[in-house]
Amino acid sequence: MLKEPAKAVDYIVNWIKEYLEKSRAKGLVVGVSGGIDSALTSTLAALTRYPTIVLNMPILQSAPEYQRSCEHIEWLKSKFSNVSSYEVDMSSVLSEYMKVLPKEIQTAHNMANLRSRLRMVCLYAFAGHFGYLVVGTGNKIEDFGIGFFTKYGDGGVDISPIADLMKSEVYQLAKHLGIVESIIKAKPTDGLFEGSPTDEEKIGATYDELEWAMKYFEKPTTQPLTERQKEVLNIYQTRHQANLHKMQPIPVCKLPEDWKV
Repeated sequence: MLKEPAKAVDYIVNWIKEYLEKSRAKGLVVGVSGGIDSALTSTLAALTRYPTIVLNMPILQSAPEYQRSCEHIEWLKSKFSNVSSYEVDMSSVLSEYMKVLPKEIQTAHNMANLRSRLRMVCLYAFAGHFGYLVVGTGNKIEDFGIGFFTKYGDGGVDISPIADLMKSEVYQLAKHLGIVESIIKAKPTDGLFEGSPTDEEKIGATYDELEWAMKYFEKPTTQPLTERQKEVLNIYQTRHQANLHKMQPIPVCKLPEDWKV
């Protein structure tokens, strides 16, 4: 956990402002899902006092997720005059894809990734038009631990201000900033699958367990492990290895230097 939440908030906000000023972009765009990560990220973006667009992008979304998104957006706009919002319902876009894509590739996993990539395209449409930066909402466990994000979907961003925060620290800062209670209490979900199973149901471990596993691999101990701890380590390591390609730079084929003139 963070020793001084207020200090961490100021640091992240200043980091965003400095990057924004160096990039000469005019503002920030954040996709809001009704989850804790996007709620915290959009609030930190708003705190920069630079123009901030929050996008609500439902795609056949469940009612509770959509309602939480709307609630958070209204809360943000009531607190920050620099925040504006748009809603882009892309349910019909997904439906059109489903008409033309071969049925055999319309697996739950593929269609979930497609939803995420459609949102990325929408975010960059706004960013390109206004000259803004797309702000990522991934935390440390998801971005650098188990790779729990879509490549070129929610992983396609310009900056990642909360990617060094553990999930517990995300909650800590969200509570410190007074983010709406419905979001803080909601179980994390990406909202990309029918029925919206929680993140922890899909992963097979809680975020607290995954944080423990990440720290264990960084600094192993000689203490005996329980069967559950061994299981969590296996879940973490399996996902980390499988998704390593998302966390590393794109491989580049480099020709031998002496082949060039």
